[in-house]
Amino acid sequence: MNDFNAEDTMPVIAILGAGPGMGLAIAKTFGAHGYRVALLSRNPSKQERLVAELATHGIIAAAFRADARDRESVASGLAAVNQRLGAIDVLEFSPADHSRPLQSATALTHENVRAWIDLYVHGAVAAVNHVLPDMLARGSGTILFTTSASSVYPVPRFGAVGAAMAWLRNWAHALHAAVAPRGVQVGHVAIGAFRPGAISDAIAPLYWELHTHRHEVEKVLLLDVADWLPRQTRPSRLAPATKGVR
Repeated sequence: MNDFNAEDTMPVIAILGAGPGMGLAIAKTFGAHGYRVALLSRNPSKQERLVAELATHGIIAAAFRADARDRESVASGLAAVNQRLGAIDVLEFSPADHSRPLQSATALTHENVRAWIDLYVHGAVAAVNHVLPDMLARGSGTILFTTSASSVYPVPRFGAVGAAMAWLRNWAHALHAAVAPRGVQVGHVAIGAFRPGAISDAIAPLYWELHTHRHEVEKVLLLDVADWLPRQTRPSRLAPATKGVR
């Protein structure tokens, strides 16, 4: 177990929904800039190998339990981070549920819509409600949200999850406008890639850019998904491959 006492002045990033792809890449990016890392997920035991890998890079990390679909779990997980590591300087919210079937825009029910709202909306609100008061009191902090390209460009096959992510994106912009004058940055990254984990190391620096370029709110990547975007929702101009960021 890492001893954090000697490093208690180092800033902390909490990654809610951390996994071996984007979560690990974001952890490495911020860790390389002197951050301690809290990895939060439903199964923290699975994060121990990520903690060990980060340690090989000289990055201090620890795993905590938090289920984004359970508001009490989110609150208790972030409280555990506070107790062990101290104040959270950066919150990155990127949960995913690959086991749940995707419903098209014509097949929505209260039940399947609620499942995605619980994950992306209620989970995000619970997380932000935990960290934002302290950030506003300090006059500093960053909150970063991750969604897919369907939060920006509606796709019929992602009717339920896309709508929930679009809510989160809308809130990110509104929240940024509300708290930026008080020293808190809010950013949103929308990733349009079938296998984002395969290129996570190339994407992760964008999160650092949003953290440091505090006038920016959003990064949208359209890597290998442009062809299946409905023609009427496609952006007028697409940059090639990994340069497709706006």
